[in-house]
Amino acid sequence: MIGQVNLKNVQGNILRGYTLGRVRYLVLEVVDRDLARQFLAVSAAGGSPDVPAIMPATPWAKTLPKPEMCFNIGLTYEGLRALRTPPEHLATFPTEFIEGMTKRAVKLGDYGASAPVNWPAPFDKPAQVHVIASIYARDPIMLDDVQGQVARAFNVLGVRDGRNLDNSKVFFGYRDSISQPKFEGIGDPDRVTDDGPLDPLGTVLLGPNYATRFENIKFRVPTPDDLGCDGSFNAFRVLKQDVAAFETYLDHAAEEVSGHRHVHHLLAPGDEVNIGKDLTYKQALREIVAAQMCGRWRNGRSVETSPDAQLPDPDPSEQLTNFQYHSDSRCPAGSHLRRVNPRGGQIVQRVANYTRRLVRRGMSYGPDFPPLHPDDAERGLLGNFIGASIGGQFEAVMCDWLNLGLQDPDVTGSNDPLIGANAPETSWFDLSLKNGLTIRLRGFPRFVTTRGGAYTFLPSLAAIRYLSGLKD
Repeated sequence: MIGQVNLKNVQGNILRGYTLGRVRYLVLEVVDRDLARQFLAVSAAGGSPDVPAIMPATPWAKTLPKPEMCFNIGLTYEGLRALRTPPEHLATFPTEFIEGMTKRAVKLGDYGASAPVNWPAPFDKPAQVHVIASIYARDPIMLDDVQGQVARAFNVLGVRDGRNLDNSKVFFGYRDSISQPKFEGIGDPDRVTDDGPLDPLGTVLLGPNYATRFENIKFRVPTPDDLGCDGSFNAFRVLKQDVAAFETYLDHAAEEVSGHRHVHHLLAPGDEVNIGKDLTYKQALREIVAAQMCGRWRNGRSVETSPDAQLPDPDPSEQLTNFQYHSDSRCPAGSHLRRVNPRGGQIVQRVANYTRRLVRRGMSYGPDFPPLHPDDAERGLLGNFIGASIGGQFEAVMCDWLNLGLQDPDVTGSNDPLIGANAPETSWFDLSLKNGLTIRLRGFPRFVTTRGGAYTFLPSLAAIRYLSGLKD
């Protein structure tokens, strides 16, 4: 039975993504509780000329113009404390949220260069990070205006700007934001042609009536109901992408693979035309390596449905998400996509296939990458990983699947080739060949480094009103 949800009570960034092109994240500290509470009260009530309104999940009609700005907030455990949430209610939140991302770093693969000790301000002082607010807009001036409004009630510790890259790609060159959960009972006018499987609301929303994919199991809801119900949790991550290292490694891998005695089972001479226009044999090989490491070709087509050809490019109306992994799949079990979303494919932890579904929202940050003249500028992804359980969803994916490979004996002991905690001395990845054999790649570095983050609670509108009414 589908639990009924009041969309006006749910923050809008939980159930759908915004398509406004730009985002600004404000990392905030509560220094004056009264001002912060007043701001939250007005924001939850629809805003004012001086306070932005929290955007709810109420869908807008396709016949009406979309909003020019969307504003949402998440609070850390320290933020709830700063607003004076009673201790007996704070104690009902899950351990991983209470401890926070920095204390859970090793479990997430955040060690070495990714360790919190190396995170720049403001994430070097997690006790001061109370709120992470997001502003989505098309116009950069609007981002500045809303930031000015927020700064009247909170101390702005840091600012991170993100943007959509051309053709919905990330800096590594892959088309992104293809696979997202769809939820039972939730209509989305932007996804009417998407006939993918439906996930229960308990995948992402907290509430006693929201089913999960665990039979007769639901995630604990923090108390009181006004605080916990219709909320969710978010792992906000600043992820630096070393594009130059990635592209350099593809050159190295293509050179190495081209001399392998089974390379013709990976790419037969003359088949370069199926990979890209006017590509040499080695250039086509590097694109195959990139595709198998990810599980998708860079144009978005999956390796599962098209193991030997990227071209022709997908039609805009083509569904790129509705497939399952089969026992004879040519998509490597160690690929990024099969690790984060094994779908219905066979894995050791069979019950976990669909139970670790996450909502992913992300935008790139930093300047465009100049392929002919690589530079040292920092660029990457501002990511949000949203679900009803940080431990059961986000941390389980990061630890068990991405950085241990526990879902398949063939990849156990290896890390995700794209975003895993790799080192040249220990990294390995098996390319899949047409004859059923593999070619093992070794020696690639870590391509993604964590530069900050925090676990936040995404409260409902009722919860924001509850927090605004707290007293010292």
